[in-house]
Amino acid sequence: MIRILSISAAMLLLFSCSNAPADRDSAQAQAVNATDTSDALVHPAWSQNAVIYEMNVRQHTPEGDLHGAMSDLARIKQLGVDVIWLMPVHPIGEVNRKGGENDNNRLVEPGSPSLGSPYSVQDYLALNPDYGTWEDFDAFVQRAHDYELKVIIDWVANHTAFDATWTRDSIGMGYYLLDEAGQLQPPTGTDWVDVAQLDWDNGESNGLYDAMEEAMVYWVEDHGVDGFRCDVAGKVPTPFWNRVRKTLEGVNPEVFMLAEAEEPEHHERAFDASYAWEFHHLTNEIAKGEKSADDVRAYMAKEFDRFPASAYRLNFITNHDENSWNGTTAERYGEATRAMAVMCGTLFGMPLVYGGQESDMDKRLRFFEKDTINWGDYRSMSFYRILHDVHHRYAPLYNGEFGARAQQLVEEGDVLYFERAAEGTSVRVVVNLSDAPVEFTPEGLEGYRATYSRKSIDKTTWDPWSFEVFVKQGA
Repeated sequence: MIRILSISAAMLLLFSCSNAPADRDSAQAQAVNATDTSDALVHPAWSQNAVIYEMNVRQHTPEGDLHGAMSDLARIKQLGVDVIWLMPVHPIGEVNRKGGENDNNRLVEPGSPSLGSPYSVQDYLALNPDYGTWEDFDAFVQRAHDYELKVIIDWVANHTAFDATWTRDSIGMGYYLLDEAGQLQPPTGTDWVDVAQLDWDNGESNGLYDAMEEAMVYWVEDHGVDGFRCDVAGKVPTPFWNRVRKTLEGVNPEVFMLAEAEEPEHHERAFDASYAWEFHHLTNEIAKGEKSADDVRAYMAKEFDRFPASAYRLNFITNHDENSWNGTTAERYGEATRAMAVMCGTLFGMPLVYGGQESDMDKRLRFFEKDTINWGDYRSMSFYRILHDVHHRYAPLYNGEFGARAQQLVEEGDVLYFERAAEGTSVRVVVNLSDAPVEFTPEGLEGYRATYSRKSIDKTTWDPWSFEVFVKQGA
């Protein structure tokens, strides 16, 4: 079992003092000066080699609250994480609340003990009482900041709960896309029957832009969050995201924005990072034997053509949606799990870890009910610490424009062999993307050292789904 090192109170005090944020007036002045000279998107300096950890507060501890989750921040810091993404922390709607099993969910009766979907937001300006008090939330953010961790929260802008606070008066009701009978309705083309669609097409004129922006500013200004992961961001107009990003920069010039979308235009002004959904689907197909390393090489050419070099592309082997709806990493990848994690962590983009991944979590978490993660012995903690260490340590693996684009060193076959090189450092990665042994001798590794195994530098036979990360400095 991995031994988790403690961090002393003295170190916490040191972190707190040495990283205390500038006062708000100073931050606003910096943002104004920046926008006077340029309207370009500027990534926060701290994000250049950052790793994100998605925390499912409900399932993270037996208590299922922020106080319990806070006690795990020291261990998460040791995992090599820089950003904590909290799944939605708002109160959950009671009208049309969903409950039951993932594949057999249903609308429950009022008063049901079912917890519902955290993506059914009742009040954007409130905290889910199941997670604690405002004092608990602020303490969580402060503790994370003490550990030099940023905190972003999930933001569900496309829809609200049917009994959201906005539905209680005529002004708020004007924000919604009503059906022909003048009633609230779910998003069309979905089974999201527990949420009501907002009218974004008329968002500027009906006041929705203003109300949503005000709510987002509140969390940054009053509760110190460092940014947002924006749910189904493609269903909300890009002009709104552009506007709110600029406004948030006036409060915190180093705000960070992640889009659950895959749209190049999001990176022009609004979002630092976006989901590499297509690549994720490709990794699943490779594990099934439906695609190969050749498809990865073809994908990379398309990726670099479609997205600007400045875009951070979020890479992952699991998250809350994948785990609950499509299966655990063991179900989807089997023996290929670590090979896929290494590829996602080194080929391009910004790495994401979902809570429980470092323990090879072997169950699909219930989405609408309490279902605590089985942490076991944290069996993959060391594996991810190494992967995140190379991401932090070596500039070629940095995010977006701060890293180097991968150059393919072989053009065909089951072995993916690529290099990312910059600033006198070269990182070369070998991954056997097949379920059979492959005879392959990687060329040009003189002076390199192996990261995961000192013995693998002279390998000629690569076992199914085997991998290695090689590093050379002073190249």
